[in-house]
Amino acid sequence: MKRLVLASTMLAGFAVGAAPAAAQECDITVGVVMELTGPAGEYGKAGAKSVEMAFRDFNDAGGVDGCKLVMDTRDSQSQGNVAVDQATQLVNIKKVPVIIGGIISSVSIPILTSVTAPAGVVQVSPASSSPTLTALGRDGKTNGVFFRTITSDALQGTAAAKYALDQGMKKIAIIHVNNDFGNNLMQEFTAAYTKLGGTITSTTPYNEKQASYSSEASVAMEGEPDALYLVSTPVDGATIARAWISGGGVQKFLFNDGMNSKDFIASVGPQYLNEAYGTSSGTTPTTSTEYFNANYAEFSGGIEPSAPAADRSYDAGAIVALAIAKAGKADKDAIKTAISEVTAPGGTPIYAGKAEFEKALALLKDGKPIKYEGVIGPVSFDQYGDITGPFRLWKITDGEVTTVGQMESDAVAEIKATLSK
Repeated sequence: MKRLVLASTMLAGFAVGAAPAAAQECDITVGVVMELTGPAGEYGKAGAKSVEMAFRDFNDAGGVDGCKLVMDTRDSQSQGNVAVDQATQLVNIKKVPVIIGGIISSVSIPILTSVTAPAGVVQVSPASSSPTLTALGRDGKTNGVFFRTITSDALQGTAAAKYALDQGMKKIAIIHVNNDFGNNLMQEFTAAYTKLGGTITSTTPYNEKQASYSSEASVAMEGEPDALYLVSTPVDGATIARAWISGGGVQKFLFNDGMNSKDFIASVGPQYLNEAYGTSSGTTPTTSTEYFNANYAEFSGGIEPSAPAADRSYDAGAIVALAIAKAGKADKDAIKTAISEVTAPGGTPIYAGKAEFEKALALLKDGKPIKYEGVIGPVSFDQYGDITGPFRLWKITDGEVTTVGQMESDAVAEIKATLSK
């Protein structure tokens, strides 16, 4: 009898001990390639925390039939070649069915063309806005695996041009990062701004991570512009802005999305930025927005919900999580199909947070359709993985970024169509 009791006890102990191992065996790993360091490090840190929060909420809601989503997060160092190496490891060794990232286009594009598209692995970028990504889809080079939760710069350039002229910027100099993102946004802005009646006095590209940008600032000052359009990232952007100001450049600025950064403002000096304006891919507030704004700072350890890429990174994580639940397994083809299905019109609206994800999982289990309504607003993807949405118009006043208006995507598209005639 003693031996029987002992054996039973040992078996019971083994069963208890085996339960966590079994749970770990069914976990689904999702690759995350973010710019945690380098010029876009501020974006990537916020983005990674947002994805982590979305997965936390989803796992707390029950996960995929009790199995958890696990992040394998890699640092791209804001470099395309590093990103490709990390993504290759995730796809070939870890066999992930999805990669979330990168943040900037110069990271997302090489991941897509070199890794995810050839492998048929889903890729969701929270913040890469280059029109090249749409062109790749249109040319049949993405294998249908690419999605992004940000609007294309093909429209943002037009929105920025209109906003600049509305603020009295009639003669503008441009300094832009010399990569796919910077070149495309500069070209889209230039086309719209000149057709709307503005004059561009100079266009100066720069290479990232230089110790000084005094020469670029000096060249850009030629022609006596009444403002500077700086297309950059917070770290390099601060160095360029300081060189511009110290060289006597006019203290009136237009900035791209992502430059509404507290670190950038503090580094330059808020007293120099009271005539600084910018555009960003905007949001249409939902219940998800309220949830995220109320909970993100505490979860992230103090990162503000307004941090560049934070809101749309939560949405990227949530959409991936719901798509995996819809697919019911870590199958890249099933997940690719499910991403459009969990955001398609006609389903029951689902918002951010544990309670909403519990609701979503119950509906999916019953075979009913859902539609995720994100932190940035309702999200639906077209055949190229693009979304449409409004553009936020903002201004820096006394060191704070304030939203002063919004330009609807339909209005921007109408302006763009008029200019192309």
